[in-house]
Amino acid sequence: MVNIGLLIAGGSGTRMHQDIPKQFLTVNEKPVIVYTLEAFQNHPEIDAIAVVCIEGWEHVLWAYANQFNITKLKYVVPGGINGQDSIRNGVYELEKYFDSEDIVLIHDAIRPMVSAAIISDCIRITKKRGNAVTVIPCAEAMIQTEDGEVSVGSYPRERLKRTQTPQGFHIGKICDLHRRALNAGINNSVASCTLMIEMGERVFFSAGSEKNIKLTTVEDIDIFKALLVARRSDWLKD
Repeated sequence: MVNIGLLIAGGSGTRMHQDIPKQFLTVNEKPVIVYTLEAFQNHPEIDAIAVVCIEGWEHVLWAYANQFNITKLKYVVPGGINGQDSIRNGVYELEKYFDSEDIVLIHDAIRPMVSAAIISDCIRITKKRGNAVTVIPCAEAMIQTEDGEVSVGSYPRERLKRTQTPQGFHIGKICDLHRRALNAGINNSVASCTLMIEMGERVFFSAGSEKNIKLTTVEDIDIFKALLVARRSDWLKD
């Protein structure tokens, strides 16, 4: 069984308000997407990497892969009009080269702090249960609102999980899911896990981390920079 990392880098990053896509922003002299590529490159269970890339940046991606010795990068696929479309482009491309039982880990290119332990657990749960969605507990109090300005209700946080990536699937299963979703008129689901649920499927959890942040705003870049230099105190227990 082969394990492929599929990085989704098809977005333009409008919420970051920068002149270039956020996955190509340079942090400490290294592009964000290279940190993410290196996490999969260095993982012993990952056999190949594919990237769904925003149009016009493919040559930049290949240049970075060459510069930073990302030898597992084998496929670069055009992005789509939204996230679901981009993921579909990616998994359909992988379907041409890999068996239906091979595993694909779909991961946001702008989650550069993904750890080896997170990748390993996603692979483990996918092999065991058929799919895996990286999650962390919901620590905050959750309140409901209808208008975004006032709340008159709350929701029990123990019944909630915060989803991250990677999200693992067998290639045949996720491709079939996307075909069925198109036939059902579902074309803009937020994530692979939400698409699974919308199509009546169950999703299973693998372990994430608070450090596995998604770089969406400028403040997230500040947090990422801090995490890169942070070192846990010796007296803190795991």
